[in-house]
Amino acid sequence: MNVANTSSRILNIDIYNSTQEKLLKELTRGIVFTPNIDHLVQLQENELFYRAYKQADVILLDSQVLFYLYRLVGKHFQEKITGVDFFPEFCRYHAKDSRIKVFLLGGLDDSVYRAGERLNQELGRSLVVGSYSGKKGFENDEMESQKIINLINQSQANVLAVGIGSPQQELWIAKYKSQLPEVNIFFAVGGTFDILSGKRKRAPRWMQKAGLEWFYRFMLEPRRLFKRYFITDLNFFYYFLLERLRIYKNPFGETL
Repeated sequence: MNVANTSSRILNIDIYNSTQEKLLKELTRGIVFTPNIDHLVQLQENELFYRAYKQADVILLDSQVLFYLYRLVGKHFQEKITGVDFFPEFCRYHAKDSRIKVFLLGGLDDSVYRAGERLNQELGRSLVVGSYSGKKGFENDEMESQKIINLINQSQANVLAVGIGSPQQELWIAKYKSQLPEVNIFFAVGGTFDILSGKRKRAPRWMQKAGLEWFYRFMLEPRRLFKRYFITDLNFFYYFLLERLRIYKNPFGETL
């Protein structure tokens, strides 16, 4: 999918800048990643993560904070499109298209299986043709990854959603996509399976619209998320300032 004419640059990546409705109609193949502020910081520090992102065909703006921040400085994105919203909508959009077959690859618990069951129940057909919960650290285990690849290929799925957290999910997709010839669309979906399975609730709608969903998640898991939100992610505003002063440089050498 070519989105060159519908993208806007933030730091060292090009973000899709159109509507979810348009993307649902046009997305027939490609890799879909959904960066938030934490991703943008990692993209300045982790070259492997950056190289994985360079393979993405569609990069969505998954942050209301970024949406408002860039609007303040005159860069208008048409919509914030989160992964946790877009992937289920993609499934609903193709509910009656029997050609679409989805495989879900998740982490340690059984959320991925329940997410698949709930999606199929909602849609009234077996759109999700397979699910697998990988063992801890499987993204670095070649034997386990090959087992997963065989399962996906045997399922005849042509859409793969990987939800094991970042940067693991993006790196896994970038490394193994060539071994999945039948898969046309790859999604990195983060914690989407937890939401779809009912294990975890989304923030109230007003918090989502106000750009406070991150704070809602922090209140649920303060120990795990304190460092990310209040130390690591603050580095973004340094890079943002460099960008506004027109002195930002891609740390990995590529020019804008």
